This record gives sequence, structure tokens and C-alpha cells, in this order.
Amino acid sequence: MIVRRVTQSQQWKFVTGGSPPRPGEITLAQHGVLFLDELPEFQRLSLEALREPLETGRVHISRSAHQADFPARFQLIAAMNPCPCGHLGNPTKACRCSPDQVTRYQNRLSGPLLDRIDLTVEVPVLPAAVLSAAPDGEPSATVAARVAAARRRAEARQGCVNGRLAAGQLDEHLRMAPDAEAMLHRASARLAWSGRSFHRVLRIARTIADLAAEDIVAPAHVAEAIQWRRALPGREE
Repeated sequence: MIVRRVTQSQQWKFVTGGSPPRPGEITLAQHGVLFLDELPEFQRLSLEALREPLETGRVHISRSAHQADFPARFQLIAAMNPCPCGHLGNPTKACRCSPDQVTRYQNRLSGPLLDRIDLTVEVPVLPAAVLSAAPDGEPSATVAARVAAARRRAEARQGCVNGRLAAGQLDEHLRMAPDAEAMLHRASARLAWSGRSFHRVLRIARTIADLAAEDIVAPAHVAEAIQWRRALPGREE
């Protein structure tokens, strides 16, 4: 698998490089992983350029003398600190940032960009004793086998993985229990999700059910999908 790790110093060639346009990091990560470390440190223009390829799987470049269209279907993985100093929420080291600094830092990520990120995970600071006492997780081979089986279920059901389902195909292939659907609608109203967020949670819930080898999306699958869709710390959904 292709993995492209991009730093702030490389963002000038994020979408494209040179003239005439040549494939940038987004296209070079085609069918692979694009990893952005310290996400809020990237320029706003560079981050907003991700919106089109995350939605369509392609990037279109239009300049005065040249036009180009490149493939850009990748898995985006990004990491960020909770604040500029990195210690917000740290039980052992005090954060030096003011509330305004934390807000400005987190607001460098626009709502439309966050809307296109399926899963958010907060990783808390843990004492060394807790880390050393933590049990081993599942072997990678076991997880890979479960993921492969879930992909086969999705492809057998609808001819593609769940992430490729268009909004209009979800009703046909979702197979959601009535109480699970009611739960999702309540959460959507309470959290004021956009249509894009709502459809992304549907795909996540369907994938969780497939990982559990379940034909019907149950309330437990929807509840887990909603948890994965939590807002970033200090920022409302």
C-alpha cells in the first residue's frame, strides 16, 4: 500500500506541482494513505483543497494556460494536538494556552473539511504504569481477516465497499432496523448534522454491522457510529 506522509514544508505541492500541472501529493497517494501530521499547522488554502478529492476522488486544476484532471482517491489520516502547546487535558502537565488560543487553533479546521472526516479519535495522555499494564490487542492478522470478510459482505451485497455507496443507494442497501433508524434521526436532530454527516454515519453504521457479520444494522451499531462521529475537543459538532 502507498503511504504518503506530508509535512507543512511540502504543502506547496499538495495538489499539484510545476507548470504545466503535474500530480501532487494528493494524486501520488491514489489508492493509498495520505497522512497529514499537525493538521492545523497547514495553510487553510491547502486544507480546503482536500474537499473536492475527498468527495469525488478526483482533483481538477484550472490555470490560465493549462487544465488538468488527476485521480485522487485516497484514505486521509490526520493527527493534531488539542492546543498549540499540546497539553490541553494533560493530567500531569498544565496547558499554557488561553481559551482564545485554543479556539483559534482548533478553528483552523473548517466545518466543511471536518464534515468529510468519518472518524475522530481522542488519544488521552496515560501514565507510564497504565501503558505498561495494558493488555495486548488483537494480532494484526486477526483484524485484517475480519476487515477482509466485512469487505466481501459489502461487495456481495451491493457490488462495492460501503464508502463508495452514493447517497441515493443507501436506502436500498442499508437494511436498518426501525429502532436503529429512530435513534439515528434523534441524534441527527440533536447534533444538527448536515446531510453529508448523516449519510457518512449511515455508512459507518453499515460497516460496523458488516464487521460484526450482521445483516441488519441494529441500534448498537448506530450508537457506535455516532460515537465515532464525535466533534473535536472544544469544538461543537
